[in-house]
Amino acid sequence: MFRLDPERAHTFAMTGLAGLSHAAPIGALVERRLRVDDPRLRQTLWGLDFPNPVGLAAGFDKQAHAVPVWANLGFGFAEIGTVTALRQPGNPKPRIFRLPEDQAVVNRLGFNSDGADQVADRLKEWELGGRIHRIPLGVNIGKSKEAQDAAADYVHTFSRLARHADYVTVNVSSPNTPGLRDLQERHALEDLVTRLAAANRTGGHEKPILVKIAPDLDPGALEAIVGIARDHGVAGLIVSNTTIARDGVASPLAAEAGGLSGAPLRERSDDMLRQVHALAGDLPVIGVGGIFSGQDAWRKILAGASLVQIYTGFVYEGPGLAKRINRELLQLMEQQGVATLADAVGAG
Repeated sequence: MFRLDPERAHTFAMTGLAGLSHAAPIGALVERRLRVDDPRLRQTLWGLDFPNPVGLAAGFDKQAHAVPVWANLGFGFAEIGTVTALRQPGNPKPRIFRLPEDQAVVNRLGFNSDGADQVADRLKEWELGGRIHRIPLGVNIGKSKEAQDAAADYVHTFSRLARHADYVTVNVSSPNTPGLRDLQERHALEDLVTRLAAANRTGGHEKPILVKIAPDLDPGALEAIVGIARDHGVAGLIVSNTTIARDGVASPLAAEAGGLSGAPLRERSDDMLRQVHALAGDLPVIGVGGIFSGQDAWRKILAGASLVQIYTGFVYEGPGLAKRINRELLQLMEQQGVATLADAVGAG
């Protein structure tokens, strides 16, 4: 796979995973090998049952082609997207770059999306087949590149997709859509979450709304975002998206424009996670960035993450990673005398 162009390899992998999603008996056999079923890992958040804390981050299954397979691969939840209101191709290729010496990826995909209507239809088909919601399903939504009224654009996407989701993540932190990160500013974010909350109340399918933030925020901006989240009924935060920083990255491909994910993001996202946990109180947080092992996930849990998500680690380590992380978490819990995973959240 690593001999292929990164985006071609991803397409090839998704084709296989989509095929497995349509082969329920084979998927069940895979799940018997990869699922870790232990009550110590279970948590209930936002009224949803998470069988384990390891989730698939948004960006891998952007178009909802392989939704059932994530339970088969042992994940405790999965997040599709980012989905935009309008169908759009994203940025010109090449737009994904592997940095294996750094265990990192740079991407500037730019929200390539089939559009909210088509993704909603695809999710409806999975539902009619009884193939989703075995684990919580999040839908990550973002701004269409050509949208003039960003909040209205998000509301349209939310209204089409929320009924098919267990929770919805508002992505205001990708560095690859011009002006998107400006939506993290106080007045823009207040307007956005207020309008989404109104749509949520009136849509007949009220769902938890999470906000995904960038790791490059200064302390004042971070404090303002957490305050807005608490004041406007946001259910949780995801910390964090990719970074525009390149600290300590050796590969010459680091000079490529885009967001950096993987091991170099680990410490930056952990530090931000501690800050958010201190500010957010009982607001649940999902930790993302640089998770390749149970120890990496454990650090995020101790820093305040109730759940974690993987993406780049999955690219490098393969489909057995969720199982390995969950087993290693159980070992760490036993070593440190922790009865349930929830007892470890924020204890570090």
